[in-house]
Amino acid sequence: MAVDDVDGALAAMGPRLRAARERRSATLCEVSCATGISVSTLSRIETGRRKPTLEVLLRLSKEYRVSLDELAGTAPAPAAGPRAGAPLSFGDGKAVLPLTRYVGGLHVHKHVLPAVEGVAVRPRQVAHEGYEWLCVLYGRLWVALGDQDLVLSAGDVVEFDTRAPHGVVNVGSGGPVEYLVVFGPQGERLRLRSPAVVGSGSRRPNRA
Repeated sequence: MAVDDVDGALAAMGPRLRAARERRSATLCEVSCATGISVSTLSRIETGRRKPTLEVLLRLSKEYRVSLDELAGTAPAPAAGPRAGAPLSFGDGKAVLPLTRYVGGLHVHKHVLPAVEGVAVRPRQVAHEGYEWLCVLYGRLWVALGDQDLVLSAGDVVEFDTRAPHGVVNVGSGGPVEYLVVFGPQGERLRLRSPAVVGSGSRRPNRA
C-alpha cells in the first residue's frame, strides 16, 4: 500500500470508529472504561486530530466487534454498493460511507439506516466535541437534540453543536433512511458564499 493510501485509510478511520461506537450506543466514557484508552485520545482519533496506533485499533476492534479490515476500509465491498469510498457495514444493516480522505477540516460521510421493526424508540444520545450539519436524502429520520425531538424528511437540514446530547433513529415506514453528515471536529461550519438569486420577478440592480 502506498503512503498516500495509508494516510487516506488512517484519515477515514475517525468517522468509522465513531460510527462503530454509535452503533453500539456507547459513550466515549464507556469505551474509555472498557478499553483503558483515555476519553481525550478517543475524541481526537474520532475527529481526525490524531492517528490511531495499532494497539489502540486492536482494542477498539475487539470492543466494537468490528474487523481491522472494516476499520481500514479494505474489506470487500458489496457488489452493488457505491464505489466512491470504502463503506463500513454493520450486522444490523447500518452503513457509513466516508466521502473525505484527509485529516483535519470538515469530514463528510453518508449514513444509511435500515428500517426498524415495530415502533421506533427515542434514540440514545451521545455528546462530543465538534459541530454537525445533517441533511436527509431519503426516508424519515428522528433526531433527538437534548430535550427536543425533530422528525426530518428528504431535503430537511439540521445543524447543531455536538457537545449537546444527540441521537438519531429511522422512523420510516418499512424503508431505509439515508442522510449526509458534514462534521467539523473543531467546530468548523459550512460557509454560504453563493450570491443572491435574482428571480424573474425581481428587480435587477441599477448599474448606471
